[in-house]
Amino acid sequence: MKKLVLISGISGAGKSTASNILEDMGYTCIDQYPVELLPDLIELIKSDDSIKFDKVVLTIPLSDLDKFLHLVSNSDLDTKLILLDASKDAVINRYKFTRRVHPLVTSNTCSTLEEAIDIEKNILNKFKKRNVHVIDTTNLSNKQHKAKLDKILKYDDFNNLAITFESFGFKNGLPDDADVILDVRMLDNPFYVDKLKHKTGNDKPVRDYVLNSKLTQRYIKKTLAYLDFMFKAYDNEEKRHLTICVGCTGGQHRSVTMANYLYDHYKDKYMCYVTHRELK
Repeated sequence: MKKLVLISGISGAGKSTASNILEDMGYTCIDQYPVELLPDLIELIKSDDSIKFDKVVLTIPLSDLDKFLHLVSNSDLDTKLILLDASKDAVINRYKFTRRVHPLVTSNTCSTLEEAIDIEKNILNKFKKRNVHVIDTTNLSNKQHKAKLDKILKYDDFNNLAITFESFGFKNGLPDDADVILDVRMLDNPFYVDKLKHKTGNDKPVRDYVLNSKLTQRYIKKTLAYLDFMFKAYDNEEKRHLTICVGCTGGQHRSVTMANYLYDHYKDKYMCYVTHRELK
């Protein structure tokens, strides 16, 4: 079945970046596509025998999203919606950097950038209540942006829950995309062991030090019981993706070890990914 990906969200949240990434992944991408032309494009996609229109991406404004969704709902295309969000400060900084004008200001819908962002945030929040893919690009590099898009598009070939296990350090703040936070700061800290201090949870000596602790084993037993219950419940509700963030103080030892452990434990049951925010 031919695929149509709709990308919308806050202006300045990275729709053009997402389009460029997906173009590199083999998608035919059209930016700011007019909703009035969508019926003709759908017919072209369905009738064309070449591979050019097998995977099509349209970036569209939030204001037209309802119209797009209504039109594609009557087609037999494999359609996916991805919404991009970002913090107000991030969007303001991006507009300052590019020196561009927000579309709502250009169209005289409002008079200031902050007002324009607030309007779009209100619209976006309505769509967030639906079962859609949302990516917060506030702190994402292009590489991380690509990884999230890749996960979403690959996931849709599967029927079960996709789970990302992400380690982080509390001293650098909470991850923006966390669904669940697991705190492992009570576990024995390899940082205070001279021969382990400059290693990470990706190294076997650190992993063995953390996992061989009786306290860690108790923590794992209780955590797995909780996650087993939660994953099954979310899977039954057709939740698409969960991000489980595991945090210790610096994000180097305990959290990395536990994120890796959880990934290894669940990777044969669900579509799993593991990432370590603080490891460069």
